[in-house]
Amino acid sequence: MSARPPRLPPPPRLRNALSAVLIGVSCLCVPCGALAAWAAYGLADTGRYVTAMAPLATDPQVRAAVADTVGDGIMSEVDAGPLHGTVRHFVREATRSFTRTEAYRAGWDAANRAVHDAVLHALRDEHARKGPVTVDLAPVTARVKRELADEHVPLARRIPVRHTEVAVLPARETERLRKGYRMLDVAAFWLPLAAAVLAVTGIAVAASRRRAVTATGLGTALGGALLALAVAVGRRLTLADLPDELRRPAAGTVYDALTAPLRTTSWLLVALGLAVALASWLTGRQGPSPRRHRRASAAPGPDPAPPPTRARV
Repeated sequence: MSARPPRLPPPPRLRNALSAVLIGVSCLCVPCGALAAWAAYGLADTGRYVTAMAPLATDPQVRAAVADTVGDGIMSEVDAGPLHGTVRHFVREATRSFTRTEAYRAGWDAANRAVHDAVLHALRDEHARKGPVTVDLAPVTARVKRELADEHVPLARRIPVRHTEVAVLPARETERLRKGYRMLDVAAFWLPLAAAVLAVTGIAVAASRRRAVTATGLGTALGGALLALAVAVGRRLTLADLPDELRRPAAGTVYDALTAPLRTTSWLLVALGLAVALASWLTGRQGPSPRRHRRASAAPGPDPAPPPTRARV
């Protein structure tokens, strides 16, 4: 029986093409995985959300927006008659003064925690009742009342604590966001894992692994830059959809606070990718490549001189 011929390795062009596809898909999964992980884990952490939103309570734009909203709500319930202008000015100054107190900051944290818990429960619980997501403001009002009473504010103990349901998410949006959240939850785990596996496989099958590592680093840096660009474009589109131009500065401050971890991740990806690419490039410049060394060692040298012959006497 004749021996089987040895199996030849795939040609370098095919290996490089397959490596390029795998590395390209891996670099595309990196920013998408970072975005999904931020949405599924970062925004879903109530404590982290409240901590990120807490400094915004002292932001001038946010305080002005809260004061105007609360003042408008009070004026809608008050019939001031001919003194409407005077009462409105008094209410506006009172609400702005309130936004400088500890009670306001405590109420801010309590309101953010209540809203986040309600939305997160509606997105995670498939058996939640259909309809809009609502928040009961009674616990928030009770905490503000307690803080005002501790500061000896006049008539603070007479503030009524009513169970008022406020809709924070329309019913038509709840089901759509619930499906999107489930997809993000799955993608947040599998996309980073797929990016790592594809990158390692692409480097392993490449004919020149050093070049594959360099390409992976550059692709990762490009993915981080695209992620930073997406955050900037998202901010612009979010603020452009707001009908009230006076609320845009406050909304921009909230957007920046929520997306701060995502921006940090994007620049870390850029720095890490460029560092890997630079290290691979510098490593390749030190000394001759193994392929050239093998060619030099296999090259035939000059023919040795023939041994001297002795003349016969």
